Amino acid sequence: MSYTAPLKDMLFDIEHLANIAEVSTMPGFEEAGFDTAQAVLEECARFNQDVVAPLNVAGDRNPSSFKDGKVTTTPGFKEAFAQYVSGGWQGLQHPVDFGGQGLPKTIGAACVEMLNSANMSFALCPLLSDGAIEALLTAGSDELKATYLGKLVSGQWTGTMNLTEPQAGSDLAMVRSRAEPQPDGTYKVFGTKIYITYGEHDMAENIVHLVLARVSGAPEGVKGISLFVVPKFLVADGGTLGERNDVQCVSIEHKLGIKASPTAVLQYGDGLAQSVADRAGAGAVGYLVGQENRGLEYMFIMMNSARYAVGMQGVAIAERAYQHAVAYARERVQSRPVDGSLSASAPIIHHPDVKRMLMTMRAHTEGCRAMASVAAAAYDAAHHHPDAETRKQNGAFHEFMVPLVKGYSTEMSLEVASLGVQVHGGMGFIEETGAAQYLRDAKILTIYEGTTAIQANDLVGRKTARDGGQTAKAIAKQVQQTEEALAARDSAAARAVLKHLAAAREAFEQVVDFVAGQTKASPNAVFAGSVPYLLMAGKLVAGWQLARSLLVAEDLAKAGTDVAFMNAKIATARFYAEHILNTAPATRDSIVDGAESVTALALDAF
Repeated sequence: MSYTAPLKDMLFDIEHLANIAEVSTMPGFEEAGFDTAQAVLEECARFNQDVVAPLNVAGDRNPSSFKDGKVTTTPGFKEAFAQYVSGGWQGLQHPVDFGGQGLPKTIGAACVEMLNSANMSFALCPLLSDGAIEALLTAGSDELKATYLGKLVSGQWTGTMNLTEPQAGSDLAMVRSRAEPQPDGTYKVFGTKIYITYGEHDMAENIVHLVLARVSGAPEGVKGISLFVVPKFLVADGGTLGERNDVQCVSIEHKLGIKASPTAVLQYGDGLAQSVADRAGAGAVGYLVGQENRGLEYMFIMMNSARYAVGMQGVAIAERAYQHAVAYARERVQSRPVDGSLSASAPIIHHPDVKRMLMTMRAHTEGCRAMASVAAAAYDAAHHHPDAETRKQNGAFHEFMVPLVKGYSTEMSLEVASLGVQVHGGMGFIEETGAAQYLRDAKILTIYEGTTAIQANDLVGRKTARDGGQTAKAIAKQVQQTEEALAARDSAAARAVLKHLAAAREAFEQVVDFVAGQTKASPNAVFAGSVPYLLMAGKLVAGWQLARSLLVAEDLAKAGTDVAFMNAKIATARFYAEHILNTAPATRDSIVDGAESVTALALDAF
């Protein structure tokens, strides 16, 4: 099925929730108002609909292949990536000083969604490059920036993130890759890295690996990890490519989903690159990023960027699954409507339970899109607003949002993709219809760049307990302001949303008090409910943004502006409140009162 970018909903969020007009008053964004957003999104939609989306099914059925140390991507990927690069899409959000367009994240996030909806396997390559760019911008030396950033921003070279090792999954304290200092200031890097997305491919002339490793004599644990740039090909003076570095792809993984994206096992310093081995012994030549033993700090810059982007992948795959399900429900004829409105069998979209599933898919997707759009605007303000206090407040808000965007949006995408299969019935279980691919692709989103539990640990420890719940309570106060605006309305939809939003906000505040007050005293009790807390927080923020959408949509509908679209926004917000947000009080009970039953069973009884 073809993909149609949801431009109207994206632009609604950008204009009315993220407030692009305010973003465009910030230094550096003066030309990035609504008109620019609309023009960029429309062009992005055309590219992804016409060039990238048609390769999605082909990538699933004919994935990347590995032979003799080389990876060949799905036919058409290399040519599509060349068009992606020539269109300047890689540099959309990156600084003009390095060849980018310098547009705000508020605009860029929507483009990220479209690319991932069109073809998530394809989109993973630029996603990792974005993270590498952010890390080098923040911690790279002037020399590293001059050598690598221009080519990464243009897309001529691509980037990767190398954390995981066979013995060290999420526990980076167990990283054992080593880096040996050399007299010329470089390092020789040795070790094995696994799960490296686009660690080897044929779409770009060079691959810039950012690698965590320990310098000889470094402290044990995470405090002894450093970050290195290790290019596939060494870079000579003037930016030309030199010898092949001693980093080799030894295999790629066979996966449940995202099959066209090559997930590589990389070996550093195995002596396979004979030209390097002949010089000074085996070892991949690496260049220190920032200071020794601060690698995890720098890598988290990449990870925060990637975690937000993975959250956008959740929204993207949910949107694609929803579109697919709606198209099928309009065409599939099965059974007469239960209300007797038609005397013969009808398309299944007439049936109440199918409507319920489609509305659940729609409400989840639009809620998470709205949440992510507002988070993107906060990022822009945190980095560009001229007032220091405003930057600080928006920075705290964005940091709180990252685990919600990543954790809640990806868990949501699994539910939506599963419902998409259910709408198709038995045909959903058949690969030829395409619905199953979205479910398979979505599963990885709750795992990579930190599982949902890791996002929840971050939300509990760094984002809630550390400041005594102040940031969370500040968000709750903003929700209350929306409740006050709803209370001033006399519509049935506003009353329904107010009822459930207020109950969800009160439940959220009670959980925040529990987390802030008990994390040190009863850590097992708090962390037993950490993922439910994350899901509740994400559910609240998404519902809050849909409540804000309802207020805007009611006003615009009364003014006669795109009445059908505005009425759909109102209906979606009400459905979210009555069928999704209404579960928040029950989640509070399980978190605050249910910890004992999580830990009651003896370990040997499992």
